[in-house]
Amino acid sequence: MKELSKRFDFISIDEKWCKYWEENDTFSAKANPDKEPYTIVIPPPNVTGILHMGHALNNTLQDIIIRYKRMKGFETLWMPGTDHAGIATQNVVEKQLAKEGKSRQDVGRDAFLERLWEWKKEYGDTIIHQLKKLGSSCDWNRTRFTMDEGYSEAVKTVFIKLYEKGLVYQGERIINWCPRCHTALSDEEAEHQETHGHLYHIKYPYKDNPKEHIIVATTRPETMLGDTAIAVNPNDERYKGLIGKKIILPLIERELEIIADEFVDPEFGTGAVKVTPAHDPNDFEIGKRHDLEFINVMHPDGRINEQGGKFNELDRFEARKLIVKELKELDLLVRIDTHSHAVGHCYRCSTVIEPYLSKQWFVKMKPLAEPAIEAVNSGKIKFHPQRWTKVYMNWMENIRDWCISRQIWWGHRIPIWYCQDCNEIIASSQDPKKCPKCSSTKLRQDPDVLDTWFSSWLWPFATLDWPQENEDLKYFYPTSSLFTAPEIIFFWVARMIIAGIEFMGDIPFSDVYLHGTVRDAKGRKMSKSLGNALDPLEIISEYGADALRFSLIMNSGQDLFISKEKFEIGRNFANKIWNASRLILMNAKDIDPDFDLGKTSVCETVALPTRWIIAKYFETVLLVSNAIENYKYSEAESHIYEFFWNNFCDWYLEIIKDQWQDTTVQNVAVKILENSLKFIHPFMPFVTEEIWSIIKEGEAPISVQNWPETLENADNAKTLSSMQTLVDIVISIRNIRSQWKINPKEKIECILVTTSDETSSLLNDNSSIIKALAKVGTLSITQELESTKNNATAVVENIKCIVPLGALIDIEQEKKKTQAQIEQQQKASSTLSNRLNNEKFVSNAPTEVVEKEKARLETIDLNIKELKEVISSLE
Repeated sequence: MKELSKRFDFISIDEKWCKYWEENDTFSAKANPDKEPYTIVIPPPNVTGILHMGHALNNTLQDIIIRYKRMKGFETLWMPGTDHAGIATQNVVEKQLAKEGKSRQDVGRDAFLERLWEWKKEYGDTIIHQLKKLGSSCDWNRTRFTMDEGYSEAVKTVFIKLYEKGLVYQGERIINWCPRCHTALSDEEAEHQETHGHLYHIKYPYKDNPKEHIIVATTRPETMLGDTAIAVNPNDERYKGLIGKKIILPLIERELEIIADEFVDPEFGTGAVKVTPAHDPNDFEIGKRHDLEFINVMHPDGRINEQGGKFNELDRFEARKLIVKELKELDLLVRIDTHSHAVGHCYRCSTVIEPYLSKQWFVKMKPLAEPAIEAVNSGKIKFHPQRWTKVYMNWMENIRDWCISRQIWWGHRIPIWYCQDCNEIIASSQDPKKCPKCSSTKLRQDPDVLDTWFSSWLWPFATLDWPQENEDLKYFYPTSSLFTAPEIIFFWVARMIIAGIEFMGDIPFSDVYLHGTVRDAKGRKMSKSLGNALDPLEIISEYGADALRFSLIMNSGQDLFISKEKFEIGRNFANKIWNASRLILMNAKDIDPDFDLGKTSVCETVALPTRWIIAKYFETVLLVSNAIENYKYSEAESHIYEFFWNNFCDWYLEIIKDQWQDTTVQNVAVKILENSLKFIHPFMPFVTEEIWSIIKEGEAPISVQNWPETLENADNAKTLSSMQTLVDIVISIRNIRSQWKINPKEKIECILVTTSDETSSLLNDNSSIIKALAKVGTLSITQELESTKNNATAVVENIKCIVPLGALIDIEQEKKKTQAQIEQQQKASSTLSNRLNNEKFVSNAPTEVVEKEKARLETIDLNIKELKEVISSLE
């Protein structure tokens, strides 16, 4: 058997196995009727993307389950791919053009799309290469793109099916409009941020008596240019006599009427609201109910248009300032209140969105959502953690129609044509040659493209070549689990469930795992703008991919709080695995390939530590398997870490360091190492693959080996309990040595007192282990103790561990030192107690300071108690 090199060279090893897996198609999947399928579709990263910590976490989680299921004998498919990311990708290329002094309109649609495809060809696979460096075991030969030819066919098919069912329609409605990107956005893409703004109280004079007025409150005074009514609640006593009265719109001089509508909240502002049907979704509905005029006062880029009178061509926010200024001068501005409210921002460029009246394409979501609600209610689809079920249900039960048209050029063009002669609307997946109604060839395609999410909601089945019927689609759909971030539960998860049921007649997956957000040590979300983002590729270069993966999962929970130093956990563990493997391979020379751990574990002639480590190993396999199956990956890593580092390395390998001549010891150490590598592999694929290839030279890689089997043995409980007693005794003696600062090299005397014959037998049989590990020179095991003077004592179960201190320390000197420490601590306790009893301090100091001082007092009082116990043990 080869030996391992002295150092774990993760750079060359990571590169070696990335290359091997890809060149050998290690992770390719094929429909196999003899195996149960297990399928995951990757949340497709944007083609503009580069690997960030969120990607690293998400893909590590997916890789753990897919490697585990592969080793459990499933036919596993992890489907990779990228998303065309309409607005984001178009913005990148538009910025390139801007540097050349051009716009997309300057170069034209066809030339602009050519530039986009060129950019995609050059940079679009960057993140795929980065995911490979992470160790992601996808079937890379299947890599899909949401605008590749087959996928585009699926998108067009879905649009036409929904159109023909009357579920896709075109309508003029208030939508979220981005003046920067010049496109409509869905409600989910208009991210609402709490904003400190103002509430402006404005006088609207009556027509018949301009000296009298009604006061309205608004957060967007620039939209008053499009007002077509003032609304009050019909039950508001203040305004009942004013309903129907005419007023004059300030600055524009348009005549308006005071109308009654129950939507108006009498408690908000003055109870009277301006109605701007073309610039507010609620006003839009009021406008429809009262047959009001809809006046759009803005250009698509956010400038005021000709309907705004003298404010024409001003930016909306510049117009706001000037309008407020003029209202003041006309004595029409009553006051300005500070006002916090949620304001929609474009999810791509963070521009404040404008509610805007526009003709767009929509999907009727209510009828589509009902089966998707039932799928979760019935338990066919489960969310992990379970609390996300409520979030999903709340959105689905209140779902609104989805605006799917976008006024950009990069994306799936809407498959609708308009006949220029008879106005016929034609929906077709192919370019029609003539109008089916009048045979005219004058056809114009709708210029808009579909929302990016309209293609990605088909991901679980469109990646398997739907709408074509094929074996892969039948075998790998439905997929098994979905791993994603909570922020796209509405954008993507809910819509995939809807699409799967609607077009495939079955749910797209049965489990949805929503992981936390990666944050810095201060709890802030990682971002370039804050300068706190850690680059996963830099971490891989410095610590290795295994270290990145293991550390991310070890620190994961609801959210991850990560700093660069946290990756030392994974690096140190990878080194520990390497060094332990190296030690075993250097010493184990007489190896039986058929050695059976199960049989050895019940062999009474085998020493307790060896039976214990086998029992611990089988227990760990079961714990790790259960944790993975239940999506508790951090818990699985804790079991792995505890077993391999603590039980196996720190205890077992230390116990057997002088027993390598024993062939049973050799075979147990090697067999446990081999099988431990298997259950560590999904978490740390590179180091385990390398060590396995040396232990099992010529065999298939560990990534396609079988998961270790579990073995439940009734005798294991006693074995584990007996060994734990020995471990606790050694730890207690070590603690005494540390507490009394006994020279680490000095061997001590120890007396173990127990009245149990069974315990005495255990201690006598294993006395050599206690002596070796606790550095004990003389060990006595007795039923009673003659003298208790000047001893340090610890209790383990029914055993007293006693270390005589007389010859080891100066007892009187130790008493004096300890008493001095007690007095010092008592003085500190008194000072703190007085401070906390001072009402002025408690009421004026920040709460966190008071709590910190209380915690300090508790710690000091505990120290005093422990120091007194030390003196008591010396008397």
